[in-house]
Parts: sequence; C-alpha cells; structure tokens
Amino acid sequence: MRKFLIILDDTPEMLNAIRYAAIRASKTGGAIEMLGIISPVDFQPFMGVADVMRAEAREKIEAHFQVFKSRLEKREGLTPTLAIREGDRIEQVIAHVKSDPEIGVLVLGAGTDKGPGPLVAALTGRRMNEMHVPITIVPGGMTKEEIAAVS
Repeated sequence: MRKFLIILDDTPEMLNAIRYAAIRASKTGGAIEMLGIISPVDFQPFMGVADVMRAEAREKIEAHFQVFKSRLEKREGLTPTLAIREGDRIEQVIAHVKSDPEIGVLVLGAGTDKGPGPLVAALTGRRMNEMHVPITIVPGGMTKEEIAAVS
C-alpha cells in the first residue's frame, strides 16, 4: 500500500497538505501517515527538565494527531497512522522516508507569507537527492475547492 506522508505541525499550510493527501489516498486506495517531530532538547545539567519537555511535546503531537485522525475518518473514511521522531526536522524527515518502503509520496504545504517554508526549501534544494520518493508541494494559497479539483 502506498502511504502519503504528511509532516504534522501547527502551520496553516499543513492543512492544505492534509486535504490533498486525503483525497489522493482515498481515490487511489492509499494510506496517510503523519510524522510528528520533537525538536532536540539540550538541558544536560537538568535532564529531568528535558525529559518533561519531551513528554509534553509528545503529548501535544498525539493530541494534534487525534484531531486530524477523527476528521479523516469521518470525511474520507481513512484511518491515518502516527510516527514520532526526535531530532532535526529535515534529518528526521529524510531518515523516516528512508526507513519505510511503503511511503510513496511526501506531501508538503508551501507557506503563503515569507517563501515556501523551511521544509519545502530544504527538501527541494540541496537535500532533494537524499529523498527517494516524489515530493508533492501544495501551494498555501489554494482553496479547498481548487485542491479538490486537482486531486
């Protein structure tokens, strides 16, 4: 089964990526996987604080995922999966794609304000050769109707 991978974060452009991926997965018999990434926490002298911060970040990702999981199940009949990694966002996206041969497409939403966004810029620039799946970029300015029409 081909999975469409979405990076789960709290950016507005992620919504367009989810819409596009959900419609494509629904029409092609694919699946959705969301990847949440916990930024590295470096509190060497206070490891207890770092552990608490990581736990809180994980809880936030899981709660965020539940919202989108519920929507995808109701609207598209899809049950997405969640993967969580910790570290540099770009490194973790590349590592996750390489680790899962079922991922067929990485779907990213482009920003609307100050350029395409750091993930889009990094993964379509110098780091693109490290990706072994196509990358679909959904423009941030697209409406729901436009996304549905091209999906």
